[in-house]
Amino acid sequence: MSFIEDDRPQKKIAHEVGADLSTLSVDELRARVDLLKAEIVRIEAEAASKTSTRSAAESLFRS
Repeated sequence: MSFIEDDRPQKKIAHEVGADLSTLSVDELRARVDLLKAEIVRIEAEAASKTSTRSAAESLFRS
């Protein structure tokens, strides 16, 4: 590995829904799957948090 390779910024993995996948390698496809799985976990955690907060607020106002 040369010093030039070390200085290059790493390309950030991103995925656009509906994007053409035919040009991606198997490793790139797997990286996108991992990225999307992590995003699903993050979204589900946020939804659970909001549900919990809403339930607590509803409980408070029903009393």
